[in-house]
Amino acid sequence: MEHLHYPNESTEYRAARNALLDEEIALRAQIEAVSAKRRALPLGGEVPQDYVFERIGKTSMPEQVRMSELFGPHDTLILYSFMYGPERELPCPGCTHLLDGLDGAARHVGQRAALHIVAKSPIARLAAWAHERGWDHLSLLSTAGNSFDADYFGDTSNFSRGMRTQHHVPEGQNWDETIFNVFKRANGRIRHFWGSEMSFAPPAPKQHHRAGDLVDPLWGLLDMTPEGRGDFFPKVRYD
Repeated sequence: MEHLHYPNESTEYRAARNALLDEEIALRAQIEAVSAKRRALPLGGEVPQDYVFERIGKTSMPEQVRMSELFGPHDTLILYSFMYGPERELPCPGCTHLLDGLDGAARHVGQRAALHIVAKSPIARLAAWAHERGWDHLSLLSTAGNSFDADYFGDTSNFSRGMRTQHHVPEGQNWDETIFNVFKRANGRIRHFWGSEMSFAPPAPKQHHRAGDLVDPLWGLLDMTPEGRGDFFPKVRYD
């Protein structure tokens, strides 16, 4: 296989780069294989209810919308639980930076699946934050009036005792969580397809827990650099 050759690179560099390239190609194949297994999953459980969310409607006023109405013309629905509950002064910086990147991608995702961002704060508060961040393409929904976050682990209230211990949730307390959940509509029924459970699993040796790794451009870009990710974590504001 022919390779690129950059100006003034050494033979040692090219040999190491070629070996790394072989591993990068193998990693790409592994990602494709895992994605194929994900697509081949049997359908999960039917949703227990047609959850009612709140959104800002076309009249710029709050309105209710049912989960079954969120699919639009598609049969697949992606919901991302955003850690911005009413008890938070500011939203989670990790969620915020991820949504900064997804705002642009939302225009393209919408050609193949429905994507909405859900959080437990009132819809007016979510809309105000979206305006401040310049999120022009994300659809935000409030879960303040339903049990979606509890049922699909956008908060810790339905964690088992073992999960609470593993996730360091203090007794008698609960907090919001970040998770992607994907749903499939077929024959008039809505069923769960997949959730990003890896963010709740203990990290394997030499792996770091970062919930958005599968879709997060920031970590991918930093992984290209000599410094890597290090101990960096994004902030909501840098002023």
